[in-house]
Amino acid sequence: MTPSVMPEAARKPSSGFDLKLYGPFLALAALIVLGTIVNPVFLSPGNIGNVLTRTAFIGIIAVGATFVITAGGIDLSVGSLAAFASGVMIVVMNALVGSMGAGLPVILVGVLVALGLGLAAGLVNGLLVTKGRMEAFIVTLGTMGIFRSLVTYIADGGTLSLNSEIRTIYRPVYYGGVFGISYPILAFAVVALIGALIMYRTRFGRYCAAIGSSEDVARYSAINVDRVKLLAFVLQGICVAIAVVIYVPRLGSASATTGLLWELEAIAAVIIGGTMLKGGYGRIWGTVVGAVMLTLIDNILNLTGAVSVYLNGTIQGVIIIVAVLLQRGTVARR
Repeated sequence: MTPSVMPEAARKPSSGFDLKLYGPFLALAALIVLGTIVNPVFLSPGNIGNVLTRTAFIGIIAVGATFVITAGGIDLSVGSLAAFASGVMIVVMNALVGSMGAGLPVILVGVLVALGLGLAAGLVNGLLVTKGRMEAFIVTLGTMGIFRSLVTYIADGGTLSLNSEIRTIYRPVYYGGVFGISYPILAFAVVALIGALIMYRTRFGRYCAAIGSSEDVARYSAINVDRVKLLAFVLQGICVAIAVVIYVPRLGSASATTGLLWELEAIAAVIIGGTMLKGGYGRIWGTVVGAVMLTLIDNILNLTGAVSVYLNGTIQGVIIIVAVLLQRGTVARR
């Protein structure tokens, strides 16, 4: 493969400061300094643990989104899928209590249901994009509406609540932990580590970058483009399911507003982390940093009270726009 068509993720960094590589880490450091200045409580173990635990949901989903975006796609359905999977998971577990009793087997069935739904949803999205030859934006925009509508229908416009006995057993999955580290943080760390290994150490990761850089060149290089894209969407669906598994015991409920704007936060985390929105370049560790930054911004707003937390979506939108503008500027200089 000649240098002119080499995937951007595989190119050697140019001499000088690499904004995509180091920028997210510098921005994270700046946020930590800012948080420390505005409120001494910011660096307390309790607050840091809370920030990382809340980051886990979006962070896990964003790891999957990194592969989809690196391969030149996008998935707008992740928040709606999270709501739908949460609702179905709760309905199934509640239905099984009568026959199986309130115990661990019921929870395991619920977990399998969530994982199965995530895999199936990713498969549907991937097949529509690859076999249906449709734009990922249009496909996932459609499934976003479908999933959100389905959970609203199942809940009859209200809220689905998990059986109290099951929730008591399931609750430690979110609120428990080992050695002072909560299970959501551990799950996020494991998913990020596996994601990094796949992205940087396997052909699949390199193929995602190659396809995002130039799909035609990837086909000429004997890469099975459809298979790689399909697997990327399936991976995204599984990541959503994992996030759901650790999210449900937090509130023990699901409704039409569950997972609202999670797609915005996941995409923002990926873009802030340095992954190119147009594809061809993916940074898993950058995505992790981006997800933490988004939660830190929300946390700092809560601690200071200087800006309403209701403007968090506005701030995230501005961050996405600025991050893309910086990426364009970086590409233009190369």
